Amino acid sequence: MTSVDLNADMGESFGPWTMGDDAALLQILTSANIACGGHAGDPDVMAKTMRMAHDNGVGIGAHPGFMDLAGFGRNRLSVPRATLQNQIRYQVAASTGMARSVGAEVRHLKLHGALANMASEDEGLARDLYEAALSVAPDLIVMVLAATAQERAVKSLGCKWAGEIFADRAYNDDATLVDRSKPGAVIHDAEAAAMRMVEMVKAGAIITESGKHIPTQIDTICLHGDTAEAVQIATAVRKGLQDGGITLAKFNGNA
Repeated sequence: MTSVDLNADMGESFGPWTMGDDAALLQILTSANIACGGHAGDPDVMAKTMRMAHDNGVGIGAHPGFMDLAGFGRNRLSVPRATLQNQIRYQVAASTGMARSVGAEVRHLKLHGALANMASEDEGLARDLYEAALSVAPDLIVMVLAATAQERAVKSLGCKWAGEIFADRAYNDDATLVDRSKPGAVIHDAEAAAMRMVEMVKAGAIITESGKHIPTQIDTICLHGDTAEAVQIATAVRKGLQDGGITLAKFNGNA
């Protein structure tokens, strides 16, 4: 592969409480997943972040999750499926409406946190959530955790999609992410994160903790915005990819 997108989750501040350095990250990224008020964010933060992303030429994505501000969307919740679909519609509609108000457009969707992890294990859940989002914004490119049930769901739907890997997260042998509660699940060393991303993109494969290679479509790399090392990791990954002859550009989506 000669081209890859860099994305990060952002817009996760709330009222007077600040999460991450979105302004700095938006100088590095090509795509931004902006919280829709479910797991994080508020209307003011959403508008400000979208405006900054638009001004920087960064692609904007809706980033819905469980309606769980207290748990930051990282708790696995039992929510009736129809209610969960409506919560996704509600968040995507807020995202698309706010983007238009600042002269921008939402081009992609990425599920957040525990909901994303559950959808990476359950194709039926993933499909239901994507159908809900697409019922509000039919042209969205759905960003999926590569080589998981999320990818199988988008392929069955026939919508545009982009395969994502994570710069700062370790992988299990089934391509799911190692649980954050386990040692080594989150990678904090910027240079190590950069080297593994170059290796994976060039191999066209996820490389797991055990060393297993899982061939997959890699369209975008996630750089988490909520860790202390976020900007350093993003900077190192961008430089590593460029030094490795890999072009950085927004994804166009796979048919």
